[in-house]
Amino acid sequence: MQIHIGHIIRDELHRQSHTNQWLADQLSVDRSTVQRLFNKPSIDTQQLLRISKVLGKDMFVYYSQVLNDVADVAT
Repeated sequence: MQIHIGHIIRDELHRQSHTNQWLADQLSVDRSTVQRLFNKPSIDTQQLLRISKVLGKDMFVYYSQVLNDVADVAT
């Protein structure tokens, strides 16, 4: 399973009815930085932690699910 964390973050932001500008303000970055973030298939873990806190959602869970799926296949 391929994870594109930028798309997942974008989808969660919109699910919560927040704007790109809102996320940019919360992260103290430009809106264009948020737009570029959405295009990244992977991001730095510290940045993902900050985004998880801002959104109030564990964004690492998507990676944990992949690990669990791999473990299930291996057994």
